[in-house]
Amino acid sequence: MNIRDTVNIRVAIADDHALVRAGFRALIDAEPGLEVVGEAADGEEAIELARTAQPDVILMDIRMPGTDGVAATSHITSHITNQEAAQRSARVLILTTFDLDEYVYAALRAGASGFLLKDTPPAELLAAIRIVAAGDALLAPSVTRKLIREFARQSPASPRPPLEVLTDREQDVLALVARGLSNAEIATELFITLATVKTHVSRLLTKLTARDRAQLIVIAYESGFVTPA
Repeated sequence: MNIRDTVNIRVAIADDHALVRAGFRALIDAEPGLEVVGEAADGEEAIELARTAQPDVILMDIRMPGTDGVAATSHITSHITNQEAAQRSARVLILTTFDLDEYVYAALRAGASGFLLKDTPPAELLAAIRIVAAGDALLAPSVTRKLIREFARQSPASPRPPLEVLTDREQDVLALVARGLSNAEIATELFITLATVKTHVSRLLTKLTARDRAQLIVIAYESGFVTPA
């Protein structure tokens, strides 16, 4: 797992509603292996909190006054100079009220590692924190559908590393990652072992200089390697 060598997963909460932050804090602090290391009421505070508290995961509200969750996410994830730093930096889990939020696509491109709706059951939220802390992407199905529609509408972004560097099998795995399949589902689909899938995903992250699976999805669609149906 790409988590700092500490007992607990360190979590920061960024939301402009004090009551929401208090609810998340109570839930997370009551869960073994998780601890809240700070709160922020807006994007600027979230950026500072990421620097000073060094959380593993930041629960980021997407709509906040002043600097919003998209801008804060972009700032937090853009100051990454190499793959090792990317693996050890805070990962952003976006919390949004609506699955059709127009900022969701921008937040993914800004470097967010996952999205959840605010009405997600508590057990799923806690599981999501662990998933994102481990370096995996987390996209709710409704959010994934929205993202695919947006990918279909958007023009190609900045140039990405050429996919010719990938082997045929790595391309197969990338296509399935872009469809939102888990490692276990990819293993079943390609008739290979789970360990082999993990190796391929690791190589994809390195070759495409991606910080996590969410960014692999961005690369797959924006490069035109995968086309939304």
